Amino acid sequence: MKSKIPHLSALGLLIFLLGSSFLTIPSNEDWPSYLGGSDRNHYSTLSQITLENVQQLKVAWTYASGDSGQIQANPIVINGVLYGVNASVQAFALNAATGKEIWRFGDPLKNWASTSRGVSYWSHEHEARILYTAGPNLWALDAKTGKTIPSFGQGGKIDLHTGLPKIAQNKFLLSNTPGTIYQDLIIMPLRLSEGEDAAPGDIRAFDVRTGKLVWTFHTIPYPGEYGYTSFPKDAYRNTYVGAANNWAGMAVDEKRGILFVPTGSAGYDFWGGNRPGSNLFANCLIALDAKTGKRLWHFQTTHHDLWDRDLPAPPNLIRVKHQGKYVDAVAQITKQGFVFLFNRTTGKALFPILEKKVSTRGLAGEKPWPSQPYPSKPAPYARQSFEISHLDVSPFAENKEELSQQLKKFKKDFYAPPSEVGTLIFPGFDGGGEWGGAAADPEKGIIYVNSNEMAWVQKMENQAEKEKLKISNAKRLYQNYCQNCHGAELQGNSLSGYPSLVDIFKRRDKTFVKQIIQQGKGMMSGFTQLKNNEIESILSFLGNEDKQEISSQNTTAKAKIPYRMAGYNKFLDAQGRPGIKPPWGTLNAIDMNSGEYLWKIPLGEDLELAKKGIKNTGIENYGGPLITANGLLFIAATKDGKFRAFETKTGKIIWETYLPAAGFATPSTYMAGGKQYIVIACGGTKLGTPKNNQYIAFALP
Repeated sequence: MKSKIPHLSALGLLIFLLGSSFLTIPSNEDWPSYLGGSDRNHYSTLSQITLENVQQLKVAWTYASGDSGQIQANPIVINGVLYGVNASVQAFALNAATGKEIWRFGDPLKNWASTSRGVSYWSHEHEARILYTAGPNLWALDAKTGKTIPSFGQGGKIDLHTGLPKIAQNKFLLSNTPGTIYQDLIIMPLRLSEGEDAAPGDIRAFDVRTGKLVWTFHTIPYPGEYGYTSFPKDAYRNTYVGAANNWAGMAVDEKRGILFVPTGSAGYDFWGGNRPGSNLFANCLIALDAKTGKRLWHFQTTHHDLWDRDLPAPPNLIRVKHQGKYVDAVAQITKQGFVFLFNRTTGKALFPILEKKVSTRGLAGEKPWPSQPYPSKPAPYARQSFEISHLDVSPFAENKEELSQQLKKFKKDFYAPPSEVGTLIFPGFDGGGEWGGAAADPEKGIIYVNSNEMAWVQKMENQAEKEKLKISNAKRLYQNYCQNCHGAELQGNSLSGYPSLVDIFKRRDKTFVKQIIQQGKGMMSGFTQLKNNEIESILSFLGNEDKQEISSQNTTAKAKIPYRMAGYNKFLDAQGRPGIKPPWGTLNAIDMNSGEYLWKIPLGEDLELAKKGIKNTGIENYGGPLITANGLLFIAATKDGKFRAFETKTGKIIWETYLPAAGFATPSTYMAGGKQYIVIACGGTKLGTPKNNQYIAFALP
């Protein structure tokens, strides 16, 4: 950790030295919380930058944040100080007018298991704290100095395993989305394993001052709790079912004291024969009393999830006009391309939601749920698998016939149960809607959501058949835990974000690789359930040192899951582009008063195709938009590395520039020294893009 005297404007320096309560009170010139506020609307009323002058934007400052790599952070800004996180999961504070570093906290040599999306801020009178996570720990830092708060937990941190059942204490856990502050509480999201070894996704609130656990909501209900019968009776013991966690973040109605929590699937993600039932509270939007954690209402968006249909982003708290009256509402986007809209207080759907019958022809031992919810409005913002035929292959592919034959083979019913034949997952496992979330005009009731249109293939493998293969135990361990992402030949898939492991020990030493297997990295969960000798076996396989006796018997514990997915594979053409015809990414404006679209446009472009005159393809995108009350929408997010501004009324692009690396993050805006800034993190790395470490701020000359 290092701490420096702040480099601030005269006003900022005066505030810093006095340490007055003024320092701790966010204003309307700030970006005081993740995604702009506790309503998670990515929205600002600042108006210095306008439709008329936005083309004059220039780089105002840059900040090299440390180690290069993917940065998903949405920085917060309070009274002239910007707080963010870098690729090494170090927290830092900057002078928001100049980009000069004030302090930095964390170990730059520690390879934490995840990217971070930012920090949380809490203040009272003369005290202000930054709360952020690194690994399994939640830290409390002095906002002025970056030094730890000794009275918080033990030496300024708490282990987020706190309050989980004993069996979960050593399981993989971290948080890569900022916690939600409500009064003197911080309610924490959790990222967990997606296998049967996952810890339970309990929602927990901690005291911001002391770090003590205040309340817990069980997302896999205990005996006597609502929803208990939606799982097998012993599921809550966490011996073979886990997760149903919130990883994407939450929103809170501070006036009403209602916390809105979107959750993900139960583990194992793709086979649920050991968890028959609808599986509450997995895949739910849950409204809780923010003070006590008591359930007020819930809605489940996917029953008995077999497709990893986590709710991918915090909901938006907006006001809409419904049946002639204004209603305070909550809108939740999904990976499937649906938007669900509810009365915030009652949970009543504002547009009818239909339970439609779906196929129940699942794998042996599986009991798919017979229906799934479909909102009547708005229409999905992404195409869905049933709309795709073998004629919908990319017109730019060299191997069109091959792609067409593959499409003929796959199951394409929406919510088709996983199979050994293969199912087209469209929108893909990432969405559709992504963790970047939707921006919203809270008063007009309009949401703006960027979406991916990437097809993935879900193909299941019979584990009993794999057991019969005469291979070494080391190779079997690799197949069970690594092959899904890194491939049978260790070649990985950079286009899908999975690195090659070929000759890995020429690039990294065994200690590093062992740490990654244990702790995870990026979107890879750590395998805390593996014993040391099992990890050593995987390392020997990766190093081509596998000398173990070939056997048709698996010497590891017998798998509890009879079917596993063969790999996270995108449906790509021979050039590595999406195998489906464009658009491959879109930006959508939806009037949630009527449920009708105002506009829909492709977002981003394939640069190689653009050079050939083929434009408006759209492209994969990760990160969300920022909107202003005076009609601007800013978004990076795209693989092409551009930062763009659109007119919110029409979707017309009015400004764009290249970033030093792709900005897979959501921008923030704020005022400092009388000037409005737009700032975006540019870490690149994802989707095979060049990596970087910069935060870039734009302003008018």
